[in-house]
Amino acid sequence: MDTRELEIFLTVAELLHFGKASQACNLSPSALTRAIQRLEEKLDQPLFVRDNRTVTLSPAGVRLKSYALHTLQEWRSFQASVKCEQAISGTLSLYASITAVYGILPQLLESYRNGYPGVQLELRTGAAEQAVARVQSGEIDLAVAALPERRNSGMEFLPIVTTPLVFIALKQGGEATAAWHEGRLDLSQAPLVLPQNGLSRSRLDQWLKERRIAPNITSEVSGNEAIIAMVRLGCGVGIVPQMVLERSPFRDEVVVLENAPRLEPYVVGLCCGKKNLKRPSVQAFWDLAEAKPWVK
Repeated sequence: MDTRELEIFLTVAELLHFGKASQACNLSPSALTRAIQRLEEKLDQPLFVRDNRTVTLSPAGVRLKSYALHTLQEWRSFQASVKCEQAISGTLSLYASITAVYGILPQLLESYRNGYPGVQLELRTGAAEQAVARVQSGEIDLAVAALPERRNSGMEFLPIVTTPLVFIALKQGGEATAAWHEGRLDLSQAPLVLPQNGLSRSRLDQWLKERRIAPNITSEVSGNEAIIAMVRLGCGVGIVPQMVLERSPFRDEVVVLENAPRLEPYVVGLCCGKKNLKRPSVQAFWDLAEAKPWVK
C-alpha cells in the first residue's frame, strides 16, 4: 500500500463522488477506479457502498480513512524533518570541560553528527567555570556548564544532569589529616585547594561567610581536574563535582570526606545565548539535547 493510493482514497472519501475525485487527482475515471480496486483487493473488503445516486463509506472504508489520515500526516512530518536536516549546515562551536566531553557529550555528539552531517563541529575544552562567560562573550555558540543560580535574561539554560559537590582529600594522609574536630571536617583549619571562581567556589564562600569562618586557602586553581591533581599531591582538601571525581584517573588515590559540609549540588546542562538559538544548527543541537534520545 503506497501513499499515493491512500491520497486517492482520501480524496474519494472526502468528495464521495468518483467523477469529481478523478478530476481532483488528475486521473482518468478508470485509473481512479483501478486504484480503489487495488486497495479493496489488498484488504479483501469493499471500501465504498455505491448506488446510482450516492457514494458512502463502508465500515472498512471508515476505518481506512482514519488510518490514512494518520499515516499521511506522519509521512509528511517525516519528509519535512528529513528535508530540514539536509538543509542545516554551517558551523557549531561547543565548549566543555574534559569531564563533560567524556561523560555527557559522547552520545549527544554522535546523534547530532548522524542527524546533521552538513554541520561542521568545533569542540573546545577548558575549565568548567569559564563556560558561561565564553557563551556570553559570543566566543562560543553552546557550552556545557554548571547552571548559575542567577540567570542572565539573554541566556537560555537546559538542565541535563545533577551531581553532588563533594569534599576530597588524599587517601593516604596528607596535610588534611589534622583538620578534624569532633569527627567532622573543620574548614577553619583544613588547608583548602579551591577553584579560582565558579559556582562551587561561590557556594563554599557563602557557606563560610554565613558561619564567619576564615578559610585556610593554600592553593587556587582553574578547573576541577586540576583540583583533584593537587589534592592527590597532598596539598589539602578540595571540593569538586562527584561526576568529575568518578572520571578522574586519580579517583582511587583520594577519598570523599563523609563528615564534611553539605553544599547544594551542581545542575549541569547546556547554556546558549537566546539570539544564537535562532540559528538552525544551534537550535537543532538544543532540540536534540532536550529530547534526550541519546541517553542510554
